[in-house]
Amino acid sequence: MDDFKLTFGNFIISLAQTAYVQLGIIEDPFDKQKKKELEQAKNTIDIIALLQEKTKGNLTDEEQKLIEEILYDLRMKYLYETDKKSE
Repeated sequence: MDDFKLTFGNFIISLAQTAYVQLGIIEDPFDKQKKKELEQAKNTIDIIALLQEKTKGNLTDEEQKLIEEILYDLRMKYLYETDKKSE
């Protein structure tokens, strides 16, 4: 853990992991259970989108690509889960 360096990319990945837990895609690391908290997932996705907007023009190409890909994936998974819920 001493070698861990907090970077913008690591921060975005950490937020994305939180959203994946909230979407019920991966287990919660604390209780080892999958549970869906779609409203919280939406809020986390919105936070990542806000960070994308507020950092526009200040990111490296790699960081910009990372945040775009993560947002696309999270939004598609969120839509899938909300569509599933409405069935």
